[in-house]
Amino acid sequence: MEPIIKIENLVFAYAKGEGREAVRAVDGVSLAIERGSFTAILGKNGSGKSTLAKNLNGLLLPTEGVIYVNGYDTADDEHIWDVRQSAGMVFQNPDNQLVSAIVEDDVAFGPENLGIEPAEIRRRVDKALQDVNMGAYKNKPPHLLSGGQKQRVAIAGVVAMKPSCIIFDEPTAMLDPKGRSEIMSIIKELHAEGITVILITHFMEEAVEAERVIIMHDGRVFMDGTPQEVFSRQEKVLSVNLDIPLAVELADMLRERGIAVPENIIKTEEMVEYLCQYE
Repeated sequence: MEPIIKIENLVFAYAKGEGREAVRAVDGVSLAIERGSFTAILGKNGSGKSTLAKNLNGLLLPTEGVIYVNGYDTADDEHIWDVRQSAGMVFQNPDNQLVSAIVEDDVAFGPENLGIEPAEIRRRVDKALQDVNMGAYKNKPPHLLSGGQKQRVAIAGVVAMKPSCIIFDEPTAMLDPKGRSEIMSIIKELHAEGITVILITHFMEEAVEAERVIIMHDGRVFMDGTPQEVFSRQEKVLSVNLDIPLAVELADMLRERGIAVPENIIKTEEMVEYLCQYE
């Protein structure tokens, strides 16, 4: 099956003003994202991960190289709405994505701009709000909601456009642990329904939920593999100032004390389950 996103030799450079050399935030990245997959992209601030994300649905256009989304070139003006309908995006701050005074109007905004029939918009809005457990708030003003609730409304607005892929650019960075857990549950549910998920994050406990982990460093792909493959190479991960999942650290400490913790344990709940069975 053709990948839903295909990136070929992507370069994106931010101009620094007259007489100053442009900075390559993304520098020669080539990737393919399989349809229906769940990919987490990690990296410290300045690694290029958010710039990469914004290139994936045409918010930024390549300085060099090309990106195809559902077969559409993101730099092709004629198909920019096809690109953005195929690959929706949820940002770190939901206030930057909410545009209406009532929750259900906000969720309807995207489908309305796509020219969807009113009856279908009504159905999509109700379903999207139900998917994010916000149906009871459909007539509420967004500014009265909590940060986690606002983020769920922002996700519903993207879901109502029926994208094949959703790019989440650090969607839990501004939330408390309870809010982060709620958003991650929704992301996993959307993936289970067949939506391709790309999650930009700096939380290791979120990254281990993915099927694939990509680490960005200095605008390039530094590591790429399953969570088990990536986090088993702890020294390499630590060398770019990233953390190791707590379960992986704990597993190493236990092995040093003679406890044969299975190598595939990388999630906290897996570690808890193992320790509860250990005698």
